[in-house]
Amino acid sequence: MMQCPCESGKPYGKCCEVYHLGTPAPTAEALMRSRYSAYTLAERNPALIDYLLQSWHPETRPQSLDLHGENAAKWLGLQVKRHLNIDADNAIVEFVARYKPAGNLGGKAERLHETSRFKRINGRWYYVDGDYS
Repeated sequence: MMQCPCESGKPYGKCCEVYHLGTPAPTAEALMRSRYSAYTLAERNPALIDYLLQSWHPETRPQSLDLHGENAAKWLGLQVKRHLNIDADNAIVEFVARYKPAGNLGGKAERLHETSRFKRINGRWYYVDGDYS
């Protein structure tokens, strides 16, 4: 069984896949990890682009995402630095994701260090936006 790309140490089928298939993520961290996994698997499974859009807060959600072909970054690893519940419906997750940028897959890996904001609406977490370091 495939290990989950979010680096939880769990099999994908017992980790992020359950969220990709419709179970609401119980925490902002679980949602962030599932979104990372969706980015890593989107080129092989285009339905995950819908998951990324649906899990994005409606006020900041883009119209579309193009994650195929020359626009597909290769995601290499995830490290969650911290997860903080600000209150019952707002949280932040700080993480570092390593990747090779689209169009430069043979080149050097880069790091995306982000502190993301999440909001819970009607019991479901959504990614709002993030600050980059």
